[in-house]
Amino acid sequence: MAKRNALGKGLGALIESGEETSVKELAPEVEGVNEIPVEAIEANPFQPRKNFDEEALEELADSIRELGIIQPLTVREIGEKKYQLIAGERRWRAARLAGVETLPAFVRTANDQGMLELALVENIQREDLDAIEVAISYQRLMDECELTQELLGTRVGKKRATITNYLRLLKLPAEVQLGIRARKLSMGHARTLINVDDEEEQLKLFYRIIEEDLSVRKVEELVKKLKEPKEEKSESKPSSNGEIPQEYQELKDQLAGFFHTKIDFKRNNNGSGKIVIPFKSDEELERIIATLDTIKT
Repeated sequence: MAKRNALGKGLGALIESGEETSVKELAPEVEGVNEIPVEAIEANPFQPRKNFDEEALEELADSIRELGIIQPLTVREIGEKKYQLIAGERRWRAARLAGVETLPAFVRTANDQGMLELALVENIQREDLDAIEVAISYQRLMDECELTQELLGTRVGKKRATITNYLRLLKLPAEVQLGIRARKLSMGHARTLINVDDEEEQLKLFYRIIEEDLSVRKVEELVKKLKEPKEEKSESKPSSNGEIPQEYQELKDQLAGFFHTKIDFKRNNNGSGKIVIPFKSDEELERIIATLDTIKT
């Protein structure tokens, strides 16, 4: 029977490069599997994930009480009978909840740089990561481990275009990034929003996606229309010299004074156009309606 990779399929695959770089090359194993007291292990300070689902931890703790730890943790020795996690923080946290006294673990040698890289790469492989967490991990690997996008792609087994698409998510407005983290938006939605240059338009689309539960295909159509040249913009020019005729300017001023708000007056060269009364809140709209009511016959 083939020996099972105790670090799990993901971490080994992610660390490997074209020349079969192994986990052991980044963090050589000092000993085999050891039983280490839970309290002798401390969290990895380089762990990029800070939030852990409490309900999921409780479920894992129940499983550990019944079946024990099936997959050993990976740690490094930082002092006499003191260890620091390299991989397996969820299992370590759940084991503490379960009241387990010792845990099976591989002890490896790793410096701070190796610790950071291992933690980030192990974190990226997690299936429950949202796209922003992946993007942040990619960015940290590039910044703190001094990797180019090409080298990062080789290290994590991804195409450079995939790395680029994730990194572009970090340029989206904070509200959109939070929406991705809360899984209100899919990666497909997010990649489509990236193609909108104007941040205000991105936010409008973001809220519309949530309110109307739009599909990625529908959002792609909206973005395509948004990027198309609009005839209205060319037709709504006030006049050839860019100014509203004096008589219409006076009308605009009168309307603005009557409604106590800015009036948007547009007229093109053929005489057609529109008068827009903008409002910024429901209260302002109600005030405008009340003003209109005063001139009803």
